[in-house]
Amino acid sequence: MSINPALEGRSYPAGGTYVVSREKIREFATATKATHGAHYDLEAAASLGHADLVAPPTFAIIVAQRADAQLIADPESGIDFSRVVHADQRFTLHRPIVAGDELVAELHVDKVRGMGTGAMITTRAEITTAGGESVATTISSILVRGEEAA
Repeated sequence: MSINPALEGRSYPAGGTYVVSREKIREFATATKATHGAHYDLEAAASLGHADLVAPPTFAIIVAQRADAQLIADPESGIDFSRVVHADQRFTLHRPIVAGDELVAELHVDKVRGMGTGAMITTRAEITTAGGESVATTISSILVRGEEAA
């Protein structure tokens, strides 16, 4: 099956809420070698004016990938995940992510570009609080390799 070019312009609604916990922030910070005290210590976060621990900027990927999963699982997409290569990821934070946030993400397929037997797909996840406050925008590009000619 080839990539469906009609994906371009499609949106996937926000799914379930992701509750950001202190432990998840600490785990992510440790895994990504983010060493700032505001990721681990409440006093350090408070000294910067935050109500709780602050997530590293790339923490938004956790919520964005949950939204991306809807596209990958869509049978109309034509995406075979075993043929996906991650090409690019960009983050724009509209405000810091802190412990206690309840986040959702709506996914938009901004571009589908055929490349030989494969395609490059660019998506945008708009991450907000459950109450609608804008938190982050992530832009991701994946290359879906085509089938080899027999």
